[in-house]
Amino acid sequence: MKPKNCLIFGASGQIGRNLIRGLTQKNLKVTAVTRNLHQKGYILKTQANPGYLDIVETNIFDSDKIENLIKKAEVCINLVGILYEKGSNNFKNIHEKFPSMISSLCHKHKIDKFIHLSALGIENASDSKYAESKLNGEIVVRKNFKDAIILKPSIIYSVDDNFTTMLMGLLNLSPFFPLYYDGKTKFMPLHCTDICNLIFDLIENDIDDKIIECIGPEELTFKQIIEKLLKLIEKKRFFVPIPIFVANIMATFLQMLPKPLITRDQIKLLFYDNIPSGKYKTNVDIGKQFGSNFEEEVEKYCYMWKETGEYAKKKNVS
Repeated sequence: MKPKNCLIFGASGQIGRNLIRGLTQKNLKVTAVTRNLHQKGYILKTQANPGYLDIVETNIFDSDKIENLIKKAEVCINLVGILYEKGSNNFKNIHEKFPSMISSLCHKHKIDKFIHLSALGIENASDSKYAESKLNGEIVVRKNFKDAIILKPSIIYSVDDNFTTMLMGLLNLSPFFPLYYDGKTKFMPLHCTDICNLIFDLIENDIDDKIIECIGPEELTFKQIIEKLLKLIEKKRFFVPIPIFVANIMATFLQMLPKPLITRDQIKLLFYDNIPSGKYKTNVDIGKQFGSNFEEEVEKYCYMWKETGEYAKKKNVS
């Protein structure tokens, strides 16, 4: 059987790189779209089986070039997303206008499947620009491509992430760690490999449910996540509860950094739990139980932030 042609937008991110590896290993042809071939191309090439990957450089709003790519594809996967705004890379452009454009083109050219990555826990976060833009993106995608599959994951982690790796870096440097909302915000972290396997299943098989909330096997508060990371890197730190008005002042300055540690919008978002809404089925409901254990998976790469290194005996830091 002829392998399917999969077009991936946002291919150079954590999920994209892992997805390229998995899809090409299963002999699916992948076209990966990147904004900077010189900077990202060599990374993407090392992920794929030889002969199964094409890398294309384009601005994501070059509609003519993108339409030509979509014409040749059978499956289109949109992984493009941002956590903070910088210039024209704002939430409206990235989370609303771009999904609207490609979902419309996918419908026009009768693409077999369109898979769109959104986010979990955004339904009630109406005061967050990020959440609002993600919800609006879902609406335009469903309007333009009624059979689009929308995935709404909780926090996704892996050695390539900007979540556990950033947190362990901060925990390694400072004796204090700030807690917003007392660290009570709930998450259900899932490993990057698990969501990539789900996407492959969705490419190969038809499902009735078009919106799926994607969750890992454990419900953890933000404080519990930090405690697990501290245990893994063998550190003790003091938790400092931060009043929200102070957090907003801090975020006002931190969001000016080239890569902000936190923004005022993220402070708002942290107020809301990142767990299933109950409005849609989860991956568990459709028979896709993710088995990756958060602590066991992070342990495989946490040694980079341990003083004792990868092969030293474990310390007891309880």
